[in-house]
Order: sequence, then structure tokens, then C-alpha cells
Amino acid sequence: MLRPKIPTMPQPTGLTTPPAVIEPTTITPGPPPAPVVPAPSRPVVQLTPGTMLALVGAGTAAVLVLGAVLVSLLLAVAVTGASVAVCAVVLRSVLASDAKRR
Repeated sequence: MLRPKIPTMPQPTGLTTPPAVIEPTTITPGPPPAPVVPAPSRPVVQLTPGTMLALVGAGTAAVLVLGAVLVSLLLAVAVTGASVAVCAVVLRSVLASDAKRR
């Protein structure tokens, strides 16, 4: 079988310099960290019966408007499809009667 040839790393040529000596440094402690102040909590939203009623009313109105728009779009597609079908039947009838005359 074929065996892959693994390349070998060539040895460096010429003069090499020895690695630099790293001397350890002393670490001086700094001032203590500042205390962390907790972020203020968000204010709590309180719903009164009046605002709750307004939210329910707005949600109901949004659902009704969206439903009316979707139903009208569906009705428009249905009417367009029906009119295209009627046009196709009329064209077929005109072409068929034209072919019978000849």
C-alpha cells in the first residue's frame, strides 16, 4: 500500500543565540478594590383594573382588525381566482366555437 511521507523539520543552520534570561519581579499590592454597588432594581409596574381593562380592549381590537384584514385578503384571492376561471371558460368557448365554424 501507499504510505504517506511525513516531512521532517529541518534543523536551523548558522549561529543561534541562547534564550534571554527572565528575572522574576516582585508584585506590590495596590489599594483594595472598591466595593461593588448593586444596580438599582427596576420599578415594579402595577396594573390597576382600569389599565387592565384598557389592555384587554386594545388586544381585542388588534385581533379583530388583523382578522378583518386577513379575511378581506382571502376574499380578494377567491374573487380573483373565480374571475380567472370564468375568463378561461369564456375563452375556451370562443375558441371552440371559432374552430367549429371553419
